[in-house]
Amino acid sequence: MAKVSVFDMKGKELSTLDLNESVFGIEPNIEVMHAAVLNYLANQRQGTQSTLTRTEVSGGGKKPWRQKGTGHARQGSTRSPQWRHGGVALGPKPRSYRYSLNKKVRRLAMKSALSSKVLDGDMLVLDELKIEEFKTKTMVSVLKSLNVDKKALLVLDSVDEKVIKSSDNIPGVKTTQVNTLNVYDILNYNKLIVLKDAVSKIEEVYA
Repeated sequence: MAKVSVFDMKGKELSTLDLNESVFGIEPNIEVMHAAVLNYLANQRQGTQSTLTRTEVSGGGKKPWRQKGTGHARQGSTRSPQWRHGGVALGPKPRSYRYSLNKKVRRLAMKSALSSKVLDGDMLVLDELKIEEFKTKTMVSVLKSLNVDKKALLVLDSVDEKVIKSSDNIPGVKTTQVNTLNVYDILNYNKLIVLKDAVSKIEEVYA
């Protein structure tokens, strides 16, 4: 049974929490996590790059010279790709890079990412996180108490504007909820800080 320590906002260890073995205790599958990260990055691409073809470049309506007798190669337009100011041949056009992974693959990737954090000792569980006002200084103090000095992903059980806004200005810190948690973020951040209630929701979804 995988176990993690539960801390309060001041960094004091309160207890230990038994994690669901099927979610936080499996052997991480590197290939599946890699596929999930590639899928996430591909789906983030806007695909708005565009080049002008020979039909879209202005000009070039007149034939540069007659077909025969000049000694030049025959040309029909000064906007052909080989000409300066000509159109682009086979250039990129707006397209969607989105694709989806099999549901079982997505679930296995998520479990593998969570398990890898537990295995490396990079997952921290917070008993609760209550901030009375919008204050970055308070959030910095909480992270310092937890000895978090690198990139950290904070997983909330629900939307908490005060926590989110208080974390926005801290470099390397990102907040997310259980329903928007993804493999890329879990692996991209050094520390995974999860609220105790969020752990229950994660186990409810992926167990």
